[in-house]
Amino acid sequence: MPFTIDSARSIFPNTLTADTVPATIARFKQLSAEDQLALIWFAYLEMGKTITIAAPGAANMQFAEGTLNQIKQMSFQEQSQVMCDLTNRADTPICRTYGTWSVNIKLGFWYRLGEWMEQGFVAPIPEGYQLSANANAVLQVIRGLDAGQQITVLRNNVVDMGYDPGLAGTYQPVTEPVVPAKEISQRTKVNIEGLDNPTVLNYMNNMNANDFDALIELFAPDGALQPPFQKPIVGKDAVFRFFREECQNLKLIPERGVIEPVEDGFTQIKVTGKVQTPWFGAAVGMNMAWRFLLNPDDKVFFVAIDLLASPKELMNLAR
Repeated sequence: MPFTIDSARSIFPNTLTADTVPATIARFKQLSAEDQLALIWFAYLEMGKTITIAAPGAANMQFAEGTLNQIKQMSFQEQSQVMCDLTNRADTPICRTYGTWSVNIKLGFWYRLGEWMEQGFVAPIPEGYQLSANANAVLQVIRGLDAGQQITVLRNNVVDMGYDPGLAGTYQPVTEPVVPAKEISQRTKVNIEGLDNPTVLNYMNNMNANDFDALIELFAPDGALQPPFQKPIVGKDAVFRFFREECQNLKLIPERGVIEPVEDGFTQIKVTGKVQTPWFGAAVGMNMAWRFLLNPDDKVFFVAIDLLASPKELMNLAR
């Protein structure tokens, strides 16, 4: 076989990704717990002025309600300690519970805390709190990012909080119910300028319909998917689990694409466009690229999803 997963990662090497995002996340994690929390709330309140965040649905929140109500009954000092524990990834019952939640449940948890902070039920940022010089520098970087990059930074930092369930031995992950696939009559098909490959078109259409059963059948048995700034997820079972847990209700808006045959019957395809998430809807279109490598049977051997450095990268389809 001419390609391995590692070699497939280098297709379309001129794709400029938003490398400032993982760099900013790394700088964020070096801050003190107090600065991390203050920075989250400063950014949350500031972003709320320009971006409408969608309220989490009941299905997302039913698994967090017990923990949230427990926190709501605490004193401000106890609430602040819980949030610091989450930031420090301490081994506490709440941190262990948090570590088992899906991305959407974690995001909903912090959204609810933000609401309660504004309503006076949760400990606010101490009056007159001053960010450290390092935290203020990180905040300035976040302010300079586009909206899609801002929410990626904040999302990834929040998702990584809590106690790592992998350190606790066996655990049962908690996810919200899987949304049923849309009826055929309710689906709309995407159009991609310069591209008519059925595998790529079906990938986009099935993702938009939450039809993960059909979507995973587009992959080779040893196929892999690489989410933004992460290592590849290898094998159909693992990719399918990722789709169900992290890709519900996404809206993919591919715009243009290019296709190139490569050695031994493989085909590489690059598509650029936008993605809207259920948390921000049409308010934020994240600039994305999908780099596909299809095997001779037109199955997905590898696909990398990249958060692009800038909107102008949507036009960059060079190899």
